[in-house]
Amino acid sequence: MAATLLRKVLGSVSPSSTRRSEPWIPVEPSMGAFEALPSDLLMQIFRLLGPRDATRASSVCRSWRSMVSDNRMWIQFLQNGRESWDSVAFAETHLRSVSPSLMYYSHSSQLSFMHVYGQREKVPGSVIIDGGSGYCKYGWSKYDIPSGRWATFLEFGNIESPLTSRLRHFFATIYIRMQVKPSSQPVIVSIPICHSDDTESARASRKQLREAIYTVLFDMNVPAVCAINQAVLALYAARHTSGIVVNIGFNVTSVVPILRGKVLYEVGVEIVGHGALKLTGYLRELMQRRNMNFESLYTVRTLKEKLCYVALDYEAELLKNTQTSFEVAGQGIFTLAQERFQTAEILFRPQLAGLRAIGLHHAIAHCMDHCRDAEIASDEGWWKTIVLSGGTSFLPGLPERLEKELFKMFPPSISEGFKVIPPQYGADSAWFGAKIVGNVSSFPEAWCMSKKKFRQKVHRNSSFLGSW
Repeated sequence: MAATLLRKVLGSVSPSSTRRSEPWIPVEPSMGAFEALPSDLLMQIFRLLGPRDATRASSVCRSWRSMVSDNRMWIQFLQNGRESWDSVAFAETHLRSVSPSLMYYSHSSQLSFMHVYGQREKVPGSVIIDGGSGYCKYGWSKYDIPSGRWATFLEFGNIESPLTSRLRHFFATIYIRMQVKPSSQPVIVSIPICHSDDTESARASRKQLREAIYTVLFDMNVPAVCAINQAVLALYAARHTSGIVVNIGFNVTSVVPILRGKVLYEVGVEIVGHGALKLTGYLRELMQRRNMNFESLYTVRTLKEKLCYVALDYEAELLKNTQTSFEVAGQGIFTLAQERFQTAEILFRPQLAGLRAIGLHHAIAHCMDHCRDAEIASDEGWWKTIVLSGGTSFLPGLPERLEKELFKMFPPSISEGFKVIPPQYGADSAWFGAKIVGNVSSFPEAWCMSKKKFRQKVHRNSSFLGSW
């Protein structure tokens, strides 16, 4: 009832009163019965009014303006939105500014969440295209999950065709599938790790891919483009800006050091030459040894996802009865025993599958050593946070096994603080990281490249090269 009465009071407030060019001088009118209300009760009424009417109430008088600006109320409004509050809080306290020197841990107390709410309401929905290493995920930043999945652009079409031609066909097909015009919304594109080193040729190749993406999308009249490394987005999805991302991809596994949102190629990205496909293939081999019949690799992959896990102690697991069954639709019931944990063991002992590669824990340890030796940050422990991503990283027991192996490889003085973070979104981690970026209040102005800026940048670079 009080909220209804207050809406009538607000109805008498002229909307133009808050748009005058001269400085606004708050007037303290008589509020009648509202003057007798305790401030905490009045705050409850403002919450019931909702964001729009609460904002109007702030123009009534100075005391109301002070109450309406209270962060606690606007945090509650943000919590009632589509995004989870931890995503909102991370985005606004860590990603609001994309400057590396400012990105790292600002404090929520410095923000006006009333202002943040207003800015986020104005942010346009963005198209998200996560290139992936096995298949692409695409959708809208305002949606809860990706809209669809398709082939990744790195493997799309004839690989002998020019890169720009393949990208143009790829992006055009995505837009057709989403039934949206390219000119209607900004786009966020995740770029997979293509090169592990920081040589001149690798830098040139990464730059070429990024510029080809910008060129193709701007030729399609996309208004703004945000191209971010896939590993960085997976890190954001885990609510961190610094750490080591271990992405178990379709064909390879990458171990990527990232400091304040920047991939440290100069420190070194470790690449392990097998990924999810090799695990599926190894399980198929183990099943064939037992003369188990199956129709397709899809059946094997389903069994891997439903029954396989990582043993904390491989030798001890061999002595246990681990037999269990699962019914694959249209294929029948399959029973696995030791194959359940033997499959994932090749992540740590690739030689079991005849692979000439180092174990995943050794690759992570090498990356940690490089980060320690580099001494590039005042926060010495940033590299002790390991974030897992990729569908295979969902295997039960993987975070615990990795922590165990890493603790064994380092002395206590160094291993203290090691933390392996399991993936919240698995193979969709980069997509959800892009969703956080696409909804941050500073998007797209602070995050995107516009067509005009890109053309100017290309012109400057060509003019510079021409002067030589």
